[in-house]
Amino acid sequence: MPPVNITDINAMDAKAFTQALGGVFEHSPWIAKRAFAKRPFASPEDLHASMVDVVKSASAQEQLDLILAHPDLAGKAAKAGEMTDHSVNEQASVGLDQLSEAEYQKFHELNTSYRDKFGFPFIIAVMDNTKDSILEAFVDRLNNDKDIEKATALENILRITEIRLKAMTSQDA
Repeated sequence: MPPVNITDINAMDAKAFTQALGGVFEHSPWIAKRAFAKRPFASPEDLHASMVDVVKSASAQEQLDLILAHPDLAGKAAKAGEMTDHSVNEQASVGLDQLSEAEYQKFHELNTSYRDKFGFPFIIAVMDNTKDSILEAFVDRLNNDKDIEKATALENILRITEIRLKAMTSQDA
């Protein structure tokens, strides 16, 4: 799908806007619904900043629900084909869709340890990483406390959505 320009985004009604941008934040169209009220947007970056403001002003429970909406890396949802197209493409970009059985087992063990400790999935902007750097980050971040990890997960979500939105939108010519 070719990028949508910012003028067209600004001209959308609430339903079209949410349909077009509701998937930027994993299974969380409420962010696009709330950002719609902040139109017009001067640029794709302005649109993302408005969506970021929605996340930052959300309740602690809404932020946790946003984190929980993400799949485990190379997890069961990936094997079962139950991830969003965004997540499938992002994980495939670093080879998480082609792991050996031993690598898959390592990711499974780390996902389990992480979820057991923090109560939510490990989230990292895979497009900024490699398979090896993701594994290193997994191990390092298991040493954090829950508040730091929640903040780190949200920071990574904001980076993921920045990359997604950049790919989906364009500045007017």
